[in-house]
Amino acid sequence: MDNIFTLALQRGDEILERKTRYDSIVVEHNCMLLKAQNQHVVLFHEIMNSFTMKAGSIKLTIPIGSYTIAYYWKDRPYNLYIWRDNEGNYLGSYFNIVKNTYMTDRLVSFEDLIIDILVLPNGNYFILDEDELPVPLDQFENGSVKQALNSLLNSIDSLLTQTISESVKLYKHYDLLPWLNKR
Repeated sequence: MDNIFTLALQRGDEILERKTRYDSIVVEHNCMLLKAQNQHVVLFHEIMNSFTMKAGSIKLTIPIGSYTIAYYWKDRPYNLYIWRDNEGNYLGSYFNIVKNTYMTDRLVSFEDLIIDILVLPNGNYFILDEDELPVPLDQFENGSVKQALNSLLNSIDSLLTQTISESVKLYKHYDLLPWLNKR
């Protein structure tokens, strides 16, 4: 069944996030449902291992105990991760350019198209991984990735401001605290 919204899902239900990388490697994360509505899902994921994102000389480290509020849309060529630390402070955001987002009652999957955007707390952003493309960006995936990237960059400020504001309002840190270290 391809329609997550016909099923009786509740906030806190476990859902698997499955990312298929461009090299066909599959990466999975156990998440918890925050919201499922229309063609849109929001998941919670606790960061169990610290990692560092790099953009040139800029580094952003997401420490253990932080968490992601992840937004997925069936009708958009990207998804969005908003990172908060264990005190609820905004650490940064990350957009994946994707295709074939698929949702069922216990799964959100997508195909990663290599290009990502890292957004720092001050609003500065960086396009990542263009050097990993097998062909130039304007040729990659018949130009669809460049088109998705340009469209996203044209609306990134308003989209991010609106989504972060919604995230803070709807997914309050103190409500999510019981989910940290739950597993």
